[in-house]
Amino acid sequence: MNIPTPLPIASIGLQASDSIQAPGEGSVRDFSSSPVVIRAEGLSKDFEIPEYRIDSLKERAVHPFRKQETRILHALEDVSFEVRQGEFFGIAGRNGSGKSTLLKILASIYTRDGGSLKVAGQLAPFIELGVGFNPELDAAQNIVLNGVMMGLTRQQAEAKVEKVLDFAELHDFSELKIKNFSSGMLVRLAFSTMLEADVDILLIDEVLAVGDAAFVQKCNDAFRDMKESGKTVVLVTHDMESIENLCDRAMLLDNGRMTKIGDPGEVGREYMRLNFAEAADDHDSWVPSDQRAATMLGAWLEDADGKRVSNLAEEEVIRAVVEFEMRSTVEGPLFTGMIANVDMVHIAAWEQPVLRDGQPIEKLEAGERVAVVTEIENNLVPGRYNGSFRLCRNENADDVAMQMIGAVDFVVYGTSSSHGVVRIEPRQSTRFENDE
Repeated sequence: MNIPTPLPIASIGLQASDSIQAPGEGSVRDFSSSPVVIRAEGLSKDFEIPEYRIDSLKERAVHPFRKQETRILHALEDVSFEVRQGEFFGIAGRNGSGKSTLLKILASIYTRDGGSLKVAGQLAPFIELGVGFNPELDAAQNIVLNGVMMGLTRQQAEAKVEKVLDFAELHDFSELKIKNFSSGMLVRLAFSTMLEADVDILLIDEVLAVGDAAFVQKCNDAFRDMKESGKTVVLVTHDMESIENLCDRAMLLDNGRMTKIGDPGEVGREYMRLNFAEAADDHDSWVPSDQRAATMLGAWLEDADGKRVSNLAEEEVIRAVVEFEMRSTVEGPLFTGMIANVDMVHIAAWEQPVLRDGQPIEKLEAGERVAVVTEIENNLVPGRYNGSFRLCRNENADDVAMQMIGAVDFVVYGTSSSHGVVRIEPRQSTRFENDE
């Protein structure tokens, strides 16, 4: 049977002091001499959360004097940072880390419980796209309404309608009430309206969470235009590729505290380390923690252009990237992988030494950061699959130093009606008994 096998491609070992440069990264812009437009010192915010909810009149009538017990959620604790004029500043963090709370304090939607905040210049928040739209008005009317809310005169706002509709590609729907818009159409209208804001500072929260791939690319191009034009932008996102490609600096929040600030690449890697820490414990539980020689930083699939993907066309080469940081030295490092389908049928497995410049290396040292790249011929039929990976010691696939079961999930799509899980390419001949 012809099953997927690895193509001969080198694994890449990166020293801990090396940077893993994101696509599109270039020279670092220096803002040290630019004036500070946002200065936050010791910002704190608490919320009082009920331990239980009373959802009916019956509950209230039966227990009229029950005291409502609450707990305190520390959404932000002692967060300090500065943003300078013209800087593209990213804020990253897992769900519940305090990102949106911080942005709402910057926008004066929430009051702070502690610390100080100074903002120089006119500021426009875009925290939830579509907020402020009137569902009973059509697209053109809402563009004018939002323009006036942003400080434009009615004439200035009306002059921007055509430009907004052009970018959003919604000319055919300009007279349709937006209550009848799809979520994708609403995102396009809201983002396009945001681009016309003539303000000093933009606060943007997860604007690309919805939308088709073509419009997401269009938005990324618009962000780059903002960056080149010197706009000051504070961007909250879960997309580390956007953080690394767009931002001049970034900050990481975790459980309401700032844990890292500075280089976007370093912030992105720390974010991935936090995300994979719990997953590593779940999927690596049979390897005792004191024997794990490396910490998983991330695992993903890439297309031919180096962009992260979660689905592949039939016969499109599978390119898997696994990034980890060494905790201790591993002699004779061996990297193995396995592909399985949703029924956990093992379809393909491989093992290769870790290479540097095409040659096997003797050991990986503690502190080294490594990205292993594996390309695999794709003979999989359409369906859902997952990939698992191991780093092993002493050239022995049974001596496991780190593993991640189900590190990546992906879909192979296409029109093939083949049965089974892999395509085969048979060579067939026929013999007849009466042939001489």
